[in-house]
Amino acid sequence: MDSSIALVKGGGDLGTGVVLRLFQHDYRVVVTELPQPLVVRRTVAAASAIDEEHVTIEGVEARRVQDIAGIKVAWAAGYIPVMVDPETRIAQKLRPRVVVDAIMAKRNTGTTIHDAPTVVALGPGFCAGVDCHAVVETQRGPNLGRVYFDGSTAPDSGVPGEVGGEAVRRVLRAPVDGAFVGRVCIGDLVRTGDVVGQVNGQPVTAAIAGVVRGLLASGVTIRAGTKVGDIDPRGDPALCYQVSDKAWQVADGVLEALAALANK
Repeated sequence: MDSSIALVKGGGDLGTGVVLRLFQHDYRVVVTELPQPLVVRRTVAAASAIDEEHVTIEGVEARRVQDIAGIKVAWAAGYIPVMVDPETRIAQKLRPRVVVDAIMAKRNTGTTIHDAPTVVALGPGFCAGVDCHAVVETQRGPNLGRVYFDGSTAPDSGVPGEVGGEAVRRVLRAPVDGAFVGRVCIGDLVRTGDVVGQVNGQPVTAAIAGVVRGLLASGVTIRAGTKVGDIDPRGDPALCYQVSDKAWQVADGVLEALAALANK
């Protein structure tokens, strides 16, 4: 077993913050994702490499790979390997020292405390000491990034975190089941009522004015109520291309968990 290998399940914006911190601390990281990632902050998500082959985030490149040979090539070249592997079968070959569940499904979709010597999970749906060795708080507030080695984080509130004074209204959701088609691009300025996309012919409109900070990739099939976009009322397009403060705080919580667990 190579103690430097870390497998991160989920390459969304929070998971990518974790990936970058691990990469900066000399872990050999691999990211597993769905065939059609459900991420909206695609400009700061390693998962975007699944559709676009490669993506550069905060100066670090992530590339899609197919197998363990591709993973090793990526590590040797200094970029992050991302692969379609929703069941994380690659873990049987890699035998990672660390597994981080960053799927953000608000529930445990299959991670166990036996998946690796050190298993860390993000957000609600996990119990430290049962499902994993540690769990990191992802809800905005005074406990954001806090590490729990026993018990769980705060339950899912169902309310998005506030950004620029807006919470519920900034998040765009699918009105019906179907395939999403974007009508704007990340970084575009929109006004209240503008159509930003469609699902099965039904429009998705902006409830507030601002910058399109996140938008689901066109062609992804989703269920009604799925998050398809994010409007940032602060109106600064540059923020669309920066890892969020929330992602960095969560990532630092993961590093804290790994350090503490290594000393036990």
